[in-house]
Amino acid sequence: MNLNGNLIIGLKEEAGSEKEVSAKNPSTNDTLSPGYKGATAKQLEHACDLANNAFYKYKNTSFEDRAKFLDTIAEEIEAVKETLLKITPEETGLPEARITGETGRTVGQLRMFAEFIRNSKHTDATIDEALPDRQPLPRPDLRLRNVAIGPVAVFGASNFPLAFSVAGGDTASALAAGCPVIVKAHSSHPRTSEIIGRCIQNAVKKNNLPDGTFSLLFGSGNIVGQGLVKNKYIKAVGFTGSRNGGLQIVKTAQSRNEPIPVYAEMSSINPVFVFNSVLENPDKFIEGFLVSLQMGAGQFCTNPGLIITKNSKNYENFKFKLAEKIKEQNSQTMLSNVIAKAYEEGVSKFKSKNNITLVGEGKKNGNANQCIPHLFETSANEFKKDQDLSDEIFGSTSLIIKCENDQDFNEIAKKIEGQLTISFHSNNVEEVSEEFVSLIEDRAGRIIYNQFPTGVEVCHAMVHGGPFPATSDTRSTSVGSKAIFRFLRPVSYQNIPKELLPKELV
Repeated sequence: MNLNGNLIIGLKEEAGSEKEVSAKNPSTNDTLSPGYKGATAKQLEHACDLANNAFYKYKNTSFEDRAKFLDTIAEEIEAVKETLLKITPEETGLPEARITGETGRTVGQLRMFAEFIRNSKHTDATIDEALPDRQPLPRPDLRLRNVAIGPVAVFGASNFPLAFSVAGGDTASALAAGCPVIVKAHSSHPRTSEIIGRCIQNAVKKNNLPDGTFSLLFGSGNIVGQGLVKNKYIKAVGFTGSRNGGLQIVKTAQSRNEPIPVYAEMSSINPVFVFNSVLENPDKFIEGFLVSLQMGAGQFCTNPGLIITKNSKNYENFKFKLAEKIKEQNSQTMLSNVIAKAYEEGVSKFKSKNNITLVGEGKKNGNANQCIPHLFETSANEFKKDQDLSDEIFGSTSLIIKCENDQDFNEIAKKIEGQLTISFHSNNVEEVSEEFVSLIEDRAGRIIYNQFPTGVEVCHAMVHGGPFPATSDTRSTSVGSKAIFRFLRPVSYQNIPKELLPKELV
């Protein structure tokens, strides 16, 4: 496949003319071609106009036709798998095995949504038949279903170039809902974005769907990012990224004449609570924890950035063993120099503090943009006093919080901000109180027992969301079939003749 660096606007391709971005090989910092010039404000408006014009026809496609479209996207992506295995590692530093797995995840979630809408599960069709003889007042015939909300803007994520990017969960769920999608490609992997964008464009053509069902734009946050959120035809936003970036988008969306929902996945340090019974023989826990911490150089939104445990007789041995294992870990290449710089700054900030202690640091290899794993320690009292210790460090760094008693342990559970996940480990279920489970349930979208948070299954029971600042809307998930409900709204049909009702309500 020849890459040309063009924008995809509906069924056509156009060259941008704003500031150019280029991918860089994060292992060497070499610039990769082609360059991608950003969309102009006029090109962005045109993409939004097309999406708005496509909406009526696309939202009224049959569920089967829409499912075939999603299946076709999956097939198109599978057809370029070998190209992805060459291109994506170059611009992300991720190994081929990761790209293979992420490709499978991406096509798998497309097919999951296809099956979900084939079975009409997204409509939530509900019928309350008329009760004309009810006293003191009759009840009219009422029927409810969910309908598509309108064109959706999706911001590609840096850390998942496939599964949370151009054809990722936000795009897949919005298209499944019946919403045209405009994606802002992430600047760190534009070549992968072009490849996947063409796959979706090809699927639109093969299924004879309206021009504007899908567009892919490159460019800066001000012109493209803010421009999309401000455009009157955009009715919802899907975002995965930093807290600052997410909050800026939320602010823009809420300041519009017509405010719109923003489903932003932002910041999570994914605490891991370790009970005393685990400290007695911690080897299995340490092994699993290190795999989770080091997965993808810690660049997962579910990376375990916090360990909370108690100062028992086995604590020092646990800390020593974990620190020694950290020292054996090798560094890994991060996704970009921007992410690597932010990681180094976060680690340096921790090292400069006098209320935490560095207890373990891994080994650095000779490549550029390396994530060296780190382990720090602090007390429960210091953690409660210092808000900086709750900040996410995006990479393989974790902080141990040493609690002196059960009260400290539970107070930490109360203090931590909203999270995507909270895990707890115990070899004796009797040492875990119902109060503790209730506390962490209030703080996270997914609570995990004796397993680790990395690895987010794509299925019907998954929640990848959580209270702020994990997400901007605690009621939603960006993974699993329930992600589709972000881009649907309920409509009630009262006393409508059967001839005019949608077929799922007849």
